[in-house]
Amino acid sequence: MDVHDVERQAAFWSAVLGYRIERGDDGDAHLWPRDGGGLSVWLQPTDAPKAGKNRDHPDLVVADGDLEAEVDRLLALGATRADVGQKGDEGFTVLADPEGNEFCLLHRR
Repeated sequence: MDVHDVERQAAFWSAVLGYRIERGDDGDAHLWPRDGGGLSVWLQPTDAPKAGKNRDHPDLVVADGDLEAEVDRLLALGATRADVGQKGDEGFTVLADPEGNEFCLLHRR
Protein backbone atom coordinates (compact mmCIF):
# COMPACT_ATOMS: atom_id res chain seq x y z
CA MET A 1 0.00 0.00 0.00
CA ASP A 2 1.41 3.40 -0.94
CA VAL A 3 1.16 5.85 1.98
CA HIS A 4 2.34 9.35 2.85
CA ASP A 5 3.19 8.78 6.52
CA VAL A 6 4.64 5.30 6.92
CA GLU A 7 5.01 5.57 10.72
CA ARG A 8 1.41 6.65 11.28
CA GLN A 9 -0.02 4.10 8.86
CA ALA A 10 2.16 1.30 10.29
CA ALA A 11 0.96 2.12 13.80
CA PHE A 12 -2.69 2.20 12.63
CA TRP A 13 -2.65 -1.02 10.58
CA SER A 14 -0.57 -2.97 13.11
CA ALA A 15 -3.12 -2.04 15.81
CA VAL A 16 -6.06 -2.91 13.52
CA LEU A 17 -4.64 -6.30 12.55
CA GLY A 18 -2.57 -7.16 15.63
CA TYR A 19 0.54 -7.40 13.43
CA ARG A 20 4.16 -6.63 14.29
CA ILE A 21 6.06 -3.91 12.41
CA GLU A 22 9.34 -4.53 10.61
CA ARG A 23 10.86 -1.27 9.38
CA GLY A 24 12.82 -1.28 6.14
CA ASP A 25 16.01 0.54 5.30
CA ASP A 26 14.37 2.72 2.65
CA GLY A 27 11.53 4.17 4.76
CA ASP A 28 9.04 1.38 4.17
CA ALA A 29 7.43 -0.89 6.76
CA HIS A 30 6.33 -4.49 6.50
CA LEU A 31 3.59 -5.71 8.83
CA TRP A 32 3.60 -9.39 9.73
CA PRO A 33 1.15 -11.59 11.65
CA ARG A 34 2.55 -12.25 15.13
CA ASP A 35 2.11 -16.02 14.66
CA GLY A 36 4.06 -16.01 11.39
CA GLY A 37 1.13 -17.16 9.21
CA GLY A 38 -1.33 -15.35 7.02
CA LEU A 39 -1.05 -12.33 4.78
CA SER A 40 1.38 -9.49 5.35
CA VAL A 41 1.03 -5.78 4.56
CA TRP A 42 3.79 -3.75 2.96
CA LEU A 43 3.63 0.04 3.37
CA GLN A 44 5.69 2.09 0.93
CA PRO A 45 6.23 5.86 1.09
CA THR A 46 4.86 7.99 -1.75
CA ASP A 47 4.24 11.66 -2.44
CA ALA A 48 1.45 10.93 -4.93
CA PRO A 49 -2.00 12.12 -3.82
CA LYS A 50 -4.86 9.68 -3.35
CA ALA A 51 -7.51 10.28 -5.99
CA GLY A 52 -10.97 8.74 -5.80
CA LYS A 53 -12.08 5.42 -4.38
CA ASN A 54 -9.43 2.72 -4.03
CA ARG A 55 -9.76 0.00 -6.66
CA ASP A 56 -8.46 -2.55 -4.15
CA HIS A 57 -9.11 -2.50 -0.45
CA PRO A 58 -9.04 -5.00 2.42
CA ASP A 59 -12.23 -6.70 3.60
CA LEU A 60 -11.91 -7.63 7.26
CA VAL A 61 -13.94 -10.07 9.33
CA VAL A 62 -14.64 -9.29 12.97
CA ALA A 63 -13.26 -12.32 14.80
CA ASP A 64 -15.72 -12.28 17.71
CA GLY A 65 -18.66 -11.07 15.61
CA ASP A 66 -19.18 -7.84 17.61
CA LEU A 67 -19.25 -5.46 14.64
CA GLU A 68 -20.34 -2.39 16.63
CA ALA A 69 -17.49 -2.79 19.14
CA GLU A 70 -14.98 -3.28 16.31
CA VAL A 71 -16.18 -0.17 14.47
CA ASP A 72 -15.84 1.81 17.72
CA ARG A 73 -12.32 0.42 18.27
CA LEU A 74 -11.20 1.30 14.75
CA LEU A 75 -12.69 4.80 14.96
CA ALA A 76 -10.76 5.31 18.21
CA LEU A 77 -7.56 4.22 16.41
CA GLY A 78 -8.07 6.91 13.77
CA ALA A 79 -10.36 5.36 11.15
CA THR A 80 -13.25 7.38 9.76
CA ARG A 81 -16.53 6.33 8.19
CA ALA A 82 -16.36 6.41 4.39
CA ASP A 83 -19.00 6.81 1.72
CA VAL A 84 -18.27 4.96 -1.51
CA GLY A 85 -21.86 5.01 -2.70
CA GLN A 86 -23.42 2.53 -0.29
CA LYS A 87 -27.21 2.39 -0.16
CA GLY A 88 -27.48 1.13 3.43
CA ASP A 89 -28.41 -2.50 2.86
CA GLU A 90 -24.92 -3.82 2.15
CA GLY A 91 -23.41 -6.60 4.21
CA PHE A 92 -20.41 -4.46 5.15
CA THR A 93 -19.41 -1.22 6.83
CA VAL A 94 -16.98 1.02 4.94
CA LEU A 95 -14.25 2.79 6.87
CA ALA A 96 -11.09 4.61 5.83
CA ASP A 97 -7.65 4.59 7.43
CA PRO A 98 -6.04 7.87 8.57
CA GLU A 99 -4.96 8.65 4.98
CA GLY A 100 -8.39 7.94 3.47
CA ASN A 101 -7.76 4.43 2.12
CA GLU A 102 -11.05 2.55 2.27
CA PHE A 103 -11.55 -0.86 3.85
CA CYS A 104 -14.63 -2.85 4.80
CA LEU A 105 -15.77 -4.74 7.86
CA LEU A 106 -17.94 -7.64 6.72
CA HIS A 107 -21.13 -8.10 8.75
CA ARG A 108 -20.87 -11.88 8.62
CA ARG A 109 -18.38 -14.50 7.58
